Amino acid sequence: MSGPASSAQCAEEPLITEVAEGIAWLTLNRPAAGNAIDLAMARALVEASIRCQTDTAIRCVVLTGAGRLFCAGGDVGTFASAGDQAPALLSELAGTLHMALARFARMPKPMLVLVNGPAAGAGCGLAIAGDVVLAARSAHFTAAYGALGLTPDGGLSWLLPRLIGLRKAQEIIFTNRRINADEAEAIGMITRTVDDEVLYEEGRQTASRLAAAAVCAVGATRALLQEGYSSGFETQLEREVRAISTAGASAEFREGLAAILARRTPDFRGV
Repeated sequence: MSGPASSAQCAEEPLITEVAEGIAWLTLNRPAAGNAIDLAMARALVEASIRCQTDTAIRCVVLTGAGRLFCAGGDVGTFASAGDQAPALLSELAGTLHMALARFARMPKPMLVLVNGPAAGAGCGLAIAGDVVLAARSAHFTAAYGALGLTPDGGLSWLLPRLIGLRKAQEIIFTNRRINADEAEAIGMITRTVDDEVLYEEGRQTASRLAAAAVCAVGATRALLQEGYSSGFETQLEREVRAISTAGASAEFREGLAAILARRTPDFRGV
């Protein structure tokens, strides 16, 4: 299975960033360490998230991993070497990673995750953080925190119950039970499972569709969906009114309406 970036060409970079045709491809690039997250990778994710959030040329973000694993979670080796300073390291590492996750969540453009292999710990949180998540059939998901005597980070305690319900999330986190890709799809943890050899081709096609969409409207919809978890019904209705009226004043709406009337495909990239 060949991904969008060659880790052999960029072996020293913990995260490879490539932008083409409005799509930012982010590849976790510590394959020898299972793409485990250390401070260098967390900081690289923050830099990438800022670019993805602010660069108007980027219309869609794709996150995947180099090598056999998607992400093994936090780098256990660095935890061990930290000794008595492990609490400080964990605080800095999780805090830095969370800066990236917050920006990815709030950016006004869609995020696609291609889970190319096993995901554990914070890697599990990263894996399910996309608006669309495609997983290779060989992928599987494990919370993993209990085995280390740690609590979840990477947004897992927020995302997982909202995706699959509290009861299932409790079982997965407390027991560390491995969830294979087909089960993950069945319970709503991911969008779809695909065969390993076509993961990146499916990813390219999906990313192209997302990048061609009305990205400003997609960004506003992302915000509505996130706010809806904590809003009362009437509050959410009012937010929908404000959002749709703002969208109605946009060039995207004018292009979409003109395309429907002319019976052609809208060109949202050109607005």
